[in-house]
Amino acid sequence: MSRELFRKQLAQLRPYVAGKPVEQVRRDYGLERIEKLASNENQFGPSPKAIEAIKNEVEHINFYPEASAYDLVDDLAEHFDVKPGNIVVGNGGEGLIWDIAMTFINEGDEIIVTDPTFDIYNISVGLMGGKAHKIPFKGQKFDFDGFLAHINDRTKLIYICNPNNPTGNIATQEELDAFISKVPDDVVIIMDEAYYEFAELYDEYPKNSIDLMKKRPNTIVLRTFSKIYGIAGVRLGYIITSEEIAAEMNKVRQTLGVNRLAQVGARAALNDAEYKDFAASENKKATEYLESYFEKKGFDYFKSYSNFSWVNIGVPSQPVFEELQKKGVVIRPGYLWGWDTWIRVNTGTEEQMKLFTEKLDEVLAAK
Repeated sequence: MSRELFRKQLAQLRPYVAGKPVEQVRRDYGLERIEKLASNENQFGPSPKAIEAIKNEVEHINFYPEASAYDLVDDLAEHFDVKPGNIVVGNGGEGLIWDIAMTFINEGDEIIVTDPTFDIYNISVGLMGGKAHKIPFKGQKFDFDGFLAHINDRTKLIYICNPNNPTGNIATQEELDAFISKVPDDVVIIMDEAYYEFAELYDEYPKNSIDLMKKRPNTIVLRTFSKIYGIAGVRLGYIITSEEIAAEMNKVRQTLGVNRLAQVGARAALNDAEYKDFAASENKKATEYLESYFEKKGFDYFKSYSNFSWVNIGVPSQPVFEELQKKGVVIRPGYLWGWDTWIRVNTGTEEQMKLFTEKLDEVLAAK
């Protein structure tokens, strides 16, 4: 088939590599029990209030969803003390990242991201003909001096994933303030805070991104219901930004991109503070368990403020990933980001964490 049929940018892109489906792992290895610790999902399950709301809505799925998600947008605006015109909702955080690229990027425009980080930033911008400058960490710190050195008249967007995926580390308030004060006002800063509710338990995590947006209109705060609230399967993310940016983004977002189940589930989850606090607390315990294990093993790791850990196991990650799968534990190998001896593991229940460490010990002992 002739390449001329396709967008020229596709020749420069590689697809996002998703994890192997659990059912396929089960079939491939004849396993009964599989623990999927690869996708940063909430292992404690969905918000109970969200489950109930979704159950009650199922009988209405013969109808299209409300295109504007009016009630959900209103709830989000009240919850965060902003106007409904400051809110954009979409088909998960990833869907909104694509909407951001369609809203802002012309051919030849540039963005700045850290490295490693969430690949969809680069893929979405690349499809629109833009270019990403990837700035490696300095140790476990964001290299904001490196970001500043790459700002030019083609720079449209700066993504700050905080906590960062796949590493789990954060930029502190002091670091962000010093950096943002030097960024030109016409460059849009995107604070991707998918893991905000896990990180807010820590004093050193910055919690004023919405206030920043109110002072600096060219700021986007991106969050999701997939993580702390546990409804990743129905797909719902949201943006808090200036009314001007929101109005432009609403021109490109899918008209019916947020389904009925997602809308009612998110509204219920937003008001389930008890569950949010429970999930965040249990996740912190799991993080402490893993980091204690890493210390005992002498592994280098990034301190995590999210629901996953990033650890250097000292041997190539791909064969470890494959051997763990055979034992019923699915993780994310670091070679996908070019960090060959690192792995990312989703935090979860005490039983899951004990199983993971036990199976990892078995795999490494056989090396």
